[in-house]
Amino acid sequence: MPYVHIRLAGTLSREQKAKIAEEITDTLERIALKPKEYTYLTFEEVAEESWAIGGKLLDEAT
Repeated sequence: MPYVHIRLAGTLSREQKAKIAEEITDTLERIALKPKEYTYLTFEEVAEESWAIGGKLLDEAT
């Protein structure tokens, strides 16, 4: 049973999440031969002020 956890800075719309879930599920079915009904996805949206790259918080790195 595949479990895919997607963690990202910022937010996605409901429509974006639905499309990502559909495409990842389809890919696992096509390539790994995993049935769609056994594939689980979760989305974790982290505020940009809570994520840092190169010593700078994303909300200040532009």
